[in-house]
Amino acid sequence: MNTGEQTKKIVYSIPVWFLVGRMILLLSLPIEGLKSYGDYWNFFNLAAAGWPYLDIWVEFPPIFPFLSRIIYLAVGGKEHAYIYLLAMFFSIFQAINVYLFIQIAQKSLVNSEWIQRAIVYCLLLVGLFYGWTYFDSLGVFFLLLSIYLSLSGSSLGPGFSMGLGGLVKWFPVFVFPAFLKWQDAKNSVRIGLILIATIVIAWGLLYAISPEFVKASLVSQAAKGSWETVWAVFDGNLGTGNFNINSNRLDPLTASLPAGNPSRISPYLTFPFFLLIGFFVMLKAKISTEKKFIAFTGFTMILFFLWSPGYSPQWMLYLLPLILLSFDQNRGILASLVLVLMNLLEWPIILSRGLFNYLGWIVILRTSFFVLIAVLFGQIIFRDGHKSQGEVL
Repeated sequence: MNTGEQTKKIVYSIPVWFLVGRMILLLSLPIEGLKSYGDYWNFFNLAAAGWPYLDIWVEFPPIFPFLSRIIYLAVGGKEHAYIYLLAMFFSIFQAINVYLFIQIAQKSLVNSEWIQRAIVYCLLLVGLFYGWTYFDSLGVFFLLLSIYLSLSGSSLGPGFSMGLGGLVKWFPVFVFPAFLKWQDAKNSVRIGLILIATIVIAWGLLYAISPEFVKASLVSQAAKGSWETVWAVFDGNLGTGNFNINSNRLDPLTASLPAGNPSRISPYLTFPFFLLIGFFVMLKAKISTEKKFIAFTGFTMILFFLWSPGYSPQWMLYLLPLILLSFDQNRGILASLVLVLMNLLEWPIILSRGLFNYLGWIVILRTSFFVLIAVLFGQIIFRDGHKSQGEVL
């Protein structure tokens, strides 16, 4: 067997073995264990209440709520079947994410480094409950697909991928600033227009059909206030991102009911500060290698996490592949382990046990870690020279 055939075998075998391991895990767990500490209860109740944006307001962008409703109807409203099917669906997408990770790693790393990174990524994901109890695996798919298509020189694909990703969660859109520095102005404008058109058309159609529920859905996240961030600690909101107990999904007016204490420092006031940091880095950076492209995407995401009034532990799924793809091997593995363990410490270890008095310390620790990661991403972005594909740190 020649080197090319061996490489192809490895590329396909790692995602397959990930999926085999995940399926064994899911089939071994009782339904209570499968639910774990995730949001199946919320997803199921929303799907049972009616069509999103048409019958009820929801806090999520449209793709997953519609998918969830379709799965609910397909299984005849049976909760256990809904949960098993959704968990397997998310797991299949995570296997695809492992494949995309490998494809990107082959473009940005030298020699056989991509094999080691892929194995680490696979091992970290296979037992991590965030991957099958939340729908963020769909968002990670569009994030990695957008990066892969951008690095592959696709003419239209990145725009559609980022746009569709923005209809799952906003994080895949964070690839676009790196794309602006990677491509010339003409390509950037074209991709930007496709991205915007994809999102605007989807939301515009929904708004034309059901304006009240769409407006309620858009304002619902802002009404939640702050949670699990330094801003939340400052506001005295030592809890998770739950809605007001009087919120009624069937009543659009209740979507804007505030939850928790109001912000002492409005995110609208802090936004210009973080925007200026982003613009400064963007103006100074020269994205000349694949690794710098990935690091710039990671920096953009970290900047959002530091600004955002809210944070959810499952969001680490977006940052994990960017760390492993950007940092050198030992630093990447160490930072990835810290990221996983820190978020698990927050949820479920501390918060599921009601130990909210420790939340402030965890948030400060996580925020400090994010600042460090932002600095490390910055070092990669501003590394001198224009090194070839697969530069080693």
